[in-house]
Amino acid sequence: MMAVRFTIVALVLAWFVRPPTGRWRAVFLLSITMGTFHFGLFFIGISGVEASVAAIVFQLGIVFSVLFARLFLGEVFGVRRTIGMVVAFGGVSLIAGIPEGSSNIIHLLIVMTSMVAWGFAAVQIRQLRDVPPMTLAAWIAIFSAPQFFVISAVLETGQVHALETAGALAWGTVVFSALGASIAGYGLWYYLIGKYAVSVIMPFAFLNPLFAIASSVVILGEDLSPVRLAGAAITLAGVAIIQWRPHPLKPGQPTSGSQHGSY
Repeated sequence: MMAVRFTIVALVLAWFVRPPTGRWRAVFLLSITMGTFHFGLFFIGISGVEASVAAIVFQLGIVFSVLFARLFLGEVFGVRRTIGMVVAFGGVSLIAGIPEGSSNIIHLLIVMTSMVAWGFAAVQIRQLRDVPPMTLAAWIAIFSAPQFFVISAVLETGQVHALETAGALAWGTVVFSALGASIAGYGLWYYLIGKYAVSVIMPFAFLNPLFAIASSVVILGEDLSPVRLAGAAITLAGVAIIQWRPHPLKPGQPTSGSQHGSY
């Protein structure tokens, strides 16, 4: 699925972006982190984790991005963000400790590991601020698609049969994830990030887990127990503490967070 998704993204965007001249190595390494490790591990993990749980664990990407920004970029965070990180991890720990539901703890840890990769990729993206976001999206797709084809050839079987027998729902899902999420969704997101202050835009990122949780209940019929809802609320509260800025950023002022999303 990921190989086909990235192929579609690459075929659509490659005609409209320029090559990342002078930044080839950095972009290729980003494709490994964001594409192979983040997306690869995330989709392995989500196969054994309920969608509502994965949507909440996904928020840990912000926590890991702040931690890696401190380690690799020297960005400083104070007591408030430290408290936020502890609270967010506490919420996920509460969810992970629930014996009910169909989520597997091993798969949950794999999803968390994918978010570690996302957090590291956020640092790489910060170091590639001279490359336009859609150029990054295009070349990550161009580099990642062959990686996923190789991984699929080594670890999976029956790919040709799966493509031949895939129904409209399967193809619609792949096309929507490529055109709707990777291109249209994040294209609009990056446009808003560039036009408005980060402090104005980032609160809307919290709609992501809310819609994901609601969809998992309505469409997939997943059950949300009071304990799981409490864990979700605690996790989102911790992320909100990290993201909250008491004073709006001045133009050009660097941030110690990152744009929450993925290609």
